[in-house]
Amino acid sequence: MTVFDRVRGSLLGGAVGDALGWPIEFLQLQQIRERYGPDGVTGFLPQYAEGAPQQITDDTQMTLFTAEGLLRSAPGIDPVPALRRAYLRWLQTQRQEGPASDIDGWLAGLPFLYAVRAPGNACMSGLGQQARGYLAPHPFGEPGPVNPGSKGCGTVMRSAPFGLAGMGPDRAFATAAGAAQLTHGHPTGYLAAGAFAALVDRVVSGIELPIAVQQTVTQLTEIPATAETAAALTRAVELSEHAATAELLEQVGAGWIAEECLAIAVFCALHAAKTNDVRAALLLSVNHSGDSDSTGAVAGNLIGAIHGVSGLPMDWVSTVEGRDVLVQVADDLVMNYGLGDRSALHARYPFDEGL
Repeated sequence: MTVFDRVRGSLLGGAVGDALGWPIEFLQLQQIRERYGPDGVTGFLPQYAEGAPQQITDDTQMTLFTAEGLLRSAPGIDPVPALRRAYLRWLQTQRQEGPASDIDGWLAGLPFLYAVRAPGNACMSGLGQQARGYLAPHPFGEPGPVNPGSKGCGTVMRSAPFGLAGMGPDRAFATAAGAAQLTHGHPTGYLAAGAFAALVDRVVSGIELPIAVQQTVTQLTEIPATAETAAALTRAVELSEHAATAELLEQVGAGWIAEECLAIAVFCALHAAKTNDVRAALLLSVNHSGDSDSTGAVAGNLIGAIHGVSGLPMDWVSTVEGRDVLVQVADDLVMNYGLGDRSALHARYPFDEGL
């Protein structure tokens, strides 16, 4: 399997999981089953307009802007300021009806990214603070400068690109955790994002998932304030040894907080690896009483990185919103980092060296 296939699979898988979970995000499991049957949601729900794409949410939107921030970060310079500016461009999409005449960059010119679909409070308020001036990340283990008590899953759900950029697990961890502090200051909130990035980096490089998870847990032991994240990952692995059900998944967590969202993704990805049933694993990741679109997005990112785009259900991939853009951004990440050749990318991603 090529790196292109894995990186495309991660971004498209995340979008598929996001779109599967979005319509049921605020429903309890019992409500999902009452509304859609004993198996819950078994595929994409009908759209309001026939032929319309399956909608993505802020999870996939912010993931795309994470990739843009990395692609617009000049070599040898801390990428977090460029990521801050990328996220501020996303913030503008949530405040305007469509692209302005003076847009900055390629993504900001895409009308479908201006949809407002329940963006996270901490992401919105945190970026509101960042818009008034750059608040740099604090040393790991300390509360960050923005929303210091927040460990919502908004950190994890946007962090797959750090693991898709060929940085290696240590740099992927550090960059993702630093960028997560732009909006979430609780150590578990930003360190879980780092763990997710490191895990994705490992599976993209071809390491089998159980080994990649264990290596990530070991990595966490060397970093302060990671006990909650390590415990959540360990619990997900232990529970994955049993037959996967929605009730068992809810013992992993609800996904509203960062370490539980990460753990649910690992639980579902281990189920996919064990059964080779990607479709069932993606459905498992959303049919529960929690943050269904975010758990679906993060599980889809991880499952797609493992199985590649060729391992995803093509009937779902073909109808997800932004599919062609996701493929383009995935290929751009590989070209920029994997091959070290950005000659064809500068028009879409001019370097952004400001604060």
